[in-house]
Parts: sequence; structure tokens; C-alpha cells
Amino acid sequence: MKLNYRVVLLILATVFGLMFSLPTFNQNIEGKKITLGLDLQGGLHMLLGVKTDEAVNSQLKSIASSIKHFAEHNDILVEGISVADDKVVFELLDSDDATTMDEQLKTIEGTVVNAANGKYTVSITPVEVEKLKVQAVDQAIETIRNRLDQFGLSEPTVAKQGVDKILVELPGIKTPQEEQRARELISRAAKLELMAVDEERSMRVNDLSEMEAASYGDKILEDALQPQLKHLVSEIPILDGTMLTDAHVGYDQNNHPVINFTLNAQGAQIFGDFTGKSVGKRLAIVLDGKVYSAPVINERIGGGSGQISGNYTVAEANDLAIALRSGALLAPIYMMEKRSVGPSLGADSIKASMIALISGFVLVVLFMMVYYGVAGVIANVALVVNILLIIGVMALFGATLTLPGMAGIVLTVGMAVDANVIINERIREILAEGSSVKRAIEVGYENAMRAITDSNITTLIAAVALYMYGTGPIKGFAITISIGILASMLTAILGTHGIYIMLQERISKANNNALWFGMKRRS
Repeated sequence: MKLNYRVVLLILATVFGLMFSLPTFNQNIEGKKITLGLDLQGGLHMLLGVKTDEAVNSQLKSIASSIKHFAEHNDILVEGISVADDKVVFELLDSDDATTMDEQLKTIEGTVVNAANGKYTVSITPVEVEKLKVQAVDQAIETIRNRLDQFGLSEPTVAKQGVDKILVELPGIKTPQEEQRARELISRAAKLELMAVDEERSMRVNDLSEMEAASYGDKILEDALQPQLKHLVSEIPILDGTMLTDAHVGYDQNNHPVINFTLNAQGAQIFGDFTGKSVGKRLAIVLDGKVYSAPVINERIGGGSGQISGNYTVAEANDLAIALRSGALLAPIYMMEKRSVGPSLGADSIKASMIALISGFVLVVLFMMVYYGVAGVIANVALVVNILLIIGVMALFGATLTLPGMAGIVLTVGMAVDANVIINERIREILAEGSSVKRAIEVGYENAMRAITDSNITTLIAAVALYMYGTGPIKGFAITISIGILASMLTAILGTHGIYIMLQERISKANNNALWFGMKRRS
């Protein structure tokens, strides 16, 4: 009885499976473990909608802001720059500057510019509008995922649903406080804007209507700390959060949490130029449409850094810093559907799945031993290694196990044994013809290989398609099936073949096919 490379590979696979699956089976052991999905450990399920039209409006405001900065930087006189009816409108006061302004507007991609008698309108092309809407959803998915990763949640699911919807699943959310904090972090727009206060009309802010303020190119915003206090600011921001590079929690002189932010080179230049020209005036720091502070500018502020102060707790300041770092949402999101999965329901799902897995495994093992004798025991060894490999590989890559994934493992048990059933039947057919054990094993594997390979490849293709086009639980099912198929090719085919080769002399000498293969050899 000599070892061969097939048996060596089976032994290595067994060691690998044990090494990486043990931490999952025994949570006290350190190492990579499989994460349980929402349906197994409980958590929060949300379906979010994205207001994609707002992304277009935000882009128009950004265009207006860049035009305003360009005009101020180049001493070009413009008047009435604002966003109205899905267009940026402004008037050029000096026709001599038309050539310079036209050249600048040509650099703004995806826009259509109309100019007549010094009056300009800049609109976004229909193609660019659709592109912005798609980008808003994709950016929201990436932003939400980044926020949740920094929040510390394990294996959150954030996936696109349809055209403008996002599926979010947060396993492990168990308390109302955790749920509320996660919801606020996800839905927060985190849109930072630095806006000039209209000093000329600010004293009349309580007497102005929204329409009157708009006629002056202004908007009325409430104070974040004192909602009854109103601020009159220029509608077009000096700069926005797209130029922000970092945000972190700090403390002011009273040891209260604040958020310190840093701007990129372009933002720092715009910030420096504006503060240099606006000494003695106020600059409003606006977050999600509310004014958090409006300090007086005492001197030019270089370096591109600022501070947001408010009545925060440390946790709130940390969450806000996370939201700012991960980027503002291009478009607001809203809740379409929400449901909580309790941990007790998850425990019931695990219990039911484990009963199904264990009972299915035990029945298959007993059937193989009774019907195929020692050959059935060999198939069962391969089956155990197969399950260890599935658990080990999923743990190694930090995969999430869902209820459909458990179903995939149960299904894999049957599929893994199916290969050995085909092989054993082919061996029994050859033995029944009077061939030697050695020939029966070689021909049996050779004949069975084509059918097994074809069926496994077609199943693997289907599993890959499910993973590519499915979402959430469907992907979990596809992953377990795919790993199971690849593992069975190693254990149920290569591994068992090596065991038969290693034992074929003993099988021949025993001359007891009923014991070894569950049948009697013809006399």
C-alpha cells in the first residue's frame, strides 16, 4: 500500500479544510470565520430610493459656482448668476470679456451654452443628464458602502436594485439605538457648502419670503443649533464638499467635539481668494442645508482648512466626520421599505438549516455505507473533506453565509455523493463482466469522468450566471454551489481514485466484492 499524488492532495485538502474551518465551528479559536448573513443572525433590511433629479440640480449649482469664481478671479463683471428652470443664467456686463468667458464655458463638458446680447444660459445635455442620474445611484452605493465600512459593521450588503433603488442589509443590528445610528449615517447627505452671507440684506431676513430672497440671488437657511434663527446667504456657494479631502474629530478650547476639515488645492485657492476679498464679512459653514456657524472673516485664510462646530456628542461628531470623509451624496435618498429581522428568527433559521444539513448528511452516509460497502465509506470520507473545504474556503475569503447558502451546502452534499455513485456503478458494471479490480477501477473512472465533468461544468456555469446577475442571498447560494462543485472534483473524483489505487492490491487479494463494492463478483 503506497501513497500516490492523488491521496497526498486529498490529505492536504483535509488539513486545509480543518485549519480554516475550525475557527468557524469553535468561535473561541482565533482566525478567519464565516460571517452569518442577515437572515441567520438578524439585522436591518432597507430598500432606498434615490432622487436622481437632485443630482442634476447640484451639478448646475457647481457649474454656477465655478463660473462665479472664474469671473471674480479674472475681474470679469457678471450679474444675476443663478440656477433657474434647469439652467444657469447670468449676464455679462462688459462685451469685451465675451471671448474669455466663451473659452471658459467651452471647457465645461456636457453642457449647451446660449448667448445673446450678453445674456448667457448654460444647460446640461440630455445625454449628460442621464449619465448624472446613473452616476448618482452608483456614487450613492459606493458612498453608503464606505460609510458602513468605517462605521465598523461586518459584511454589509449594498447593492443596486432596478434603475434608482438601493438594497441595504446590515447583519448584527439588534438594538433600536444601533438601527437609528446606522440609518442616520446612511441617509445623511453630508453636503458641505461654504456660502457668503448677504450682509446688505441680512438684517431683513425675517421679513423676506423665499421668493424675494431668490430675486436677490439669495436663499434663507435656518441655524443648526437655533432653528428659530435665520441666515440669508448667497444661493451659489463659494465651494462645496467635492473639494474636501479629509475630515476628523477634534476639540475646541472648551473641550467640545468639533469636525476639522481640509480642502484640496483648488478648494484652498478658492477659499483663500474669497476670504482675502471678504475681510470683515461673514462666511456661513453650511451642512445639509443648515448653518452650523457664520464666523466673521478677520484675515485671509490660507492652507484650505476649516472647522465645523456644533452641539455634538463624540459619537455624533465621529459619524459626521465619517460621512464627510466618504463624500456627499450627489442626490438625496429616501426610505422605501424597512424591516428588522430579529436574532430569534435568525436562530430559528440556523436551527432548521442545521437539522436539514445534519439529517441529510446522516441519511446520505448511511445509504452509501449500506449500499456500497467500503466504497461507500470511501465516498463518505470524500464528502466530509468536501464540506470542510467549503467552510474553510468561505472563511478564508470572509464570505457571508445566508440561508440560501446553507441550502447550497445541503444540495452540495447530494451532488458530491452523486459523482461517487456514478463511479461506483461503473466499477460494479465492469466487475460484473469478470474484469480484474485494477481494470474495473481504471475503466470505471474513465467512463464516469465524462458524465461527471459535463454535469459539473453545466452546473458551474449556471452558478456563475446566478452570481453575476443575482443579488444578496442568490449570490450566497451561487458561491456555496460553486465552491462545492470545485471541491467535489478534488475529493469525490481525484481523492477517491487515489484511495482505490492505494488499496487495489488489498481489494484484489480479499476477493470480496460484496464487502468492498456492495455486490458479488460473478463466478
